[in-house]
Amino acid sequence: MNTHKVAGIRRGNRFSPNHVGNDAAIFSLTAEHLRRMGCTVNEYIESDLLVRDIDANIVFNMARERQMVRKLQRMEDEGCKVINSGYGIENCTREKMTRLLLSAGIAHPKSLILKTDDDPTEALEEAGLHHCWIKRGDFHAIHREDVTYVRHREEAKGIFHEFAVRGIETAVINEHLVGDLVKFYGVYGTDFFYWFYPFERHHGKFGLEQINGAAKGFSFDLNYLRKMCDQAAQVLNVHIYGGDCIVSEDGTVRLIDFNDWPSFAPCRDEASPYIAECIYRFMKQ
Repeated sequence: MNTHKVAGIRRGNRFSPNHVGNDAAIFSLTAEHLRRMGCTVNEYIESDLLVRDIDANIVFNMARERQMVRKLQRMEDEGCKVINSGYGIENCTREKMTRLLLSAGIAHPKSLILKTDDDPTEALEEAGLHHCWIKRGDFHAIHREDVTYVRHREEAKGIFHEFAVRGIETAVINEHLVGDLVKFYGVYGTDFFYWFYPFERHHGKFGLEQINGAAKGFSFDLNYLRKMCDQAAQVLNVHIYGGDCIVSEDGTVRLIDFNDWPSFAPCRDEASPYIAECIYRFMKQ
C-alpha cells in the first residue's frame, strides 16, 4: 500500500463557539478514514503552527486563525496542496463572501456593506431595509453579537457602535428573508449533500434559528439547491462546506451563509468518508 504523508490542522477552540466537540469529532473521523486509505496523518492544532513550521506537501485543515490562514496561503503559493484552501477560508469571511456571491449572480438577500463608524440610518432607508441582519464583515462569527437581528434603525446604530468599539471596521447588512430556514452540508465533487431544518433540532451556534421559527415545509427544488451550492463552492474556492438558505413560500431559494468546513454534526458519520475521499483525490491530482 502506498503511504501518503499528510498534515491535519484542527480548529482552535475559540473558533468553534458551542461546537468544540462537534468540530473535533468530524476532524478525527476524517483523519481516521485517511489512515484507513493508507495515509500517514500527523495532527496539529492552529496554535502549534503559529510558532513553528511543518514539513508537509499536503495539508487538510479546519483553520480560522488569521495568521494561520495567511500561513496556509503562503504554503499554497510555494506549491503545497491545501484543502480547504487558505484563500477559500478567507473568501468565506462575511464581506468577501457577500461580494463574491453577489458578483457571481448567486441568489442572496439584498445586502449593504458599510463602515461601522458611519450612521447606517440613511443607507437603510434608501435600501428600504427594516428588519435585517447585521454581521461583522471582517471575519466569521465568534461571539453571539457578531450576527444580530435588528428590528429598527436605532438598534442598528447601536450594533454599529459596538462593532466600531471592538475594532470591527465593516459590517454586512442582509435583508431579513421570511421563509423556512434550511441548513446544508456538502463535499464538492462527491455525491454527498445533506440538508435539514435546524429549528426542529435546536441546532445552531447562538440560537438564531429561532428568529425564522418552525419550518412550514415549503417545497423547493433540491437539485437546484445542490447546483447553487456547487457554484458557490467554486466561486469561494472551498471543497468542504456548509451553510444556510431561506426557502420562501413560492419555493424561491436564497443562500444566506456559506462556511468552510463546518461541524457536520447531524451527519458526520455519513459525511466523513466523503470528506476523506475528497482530500485523497485532491492530493492525487
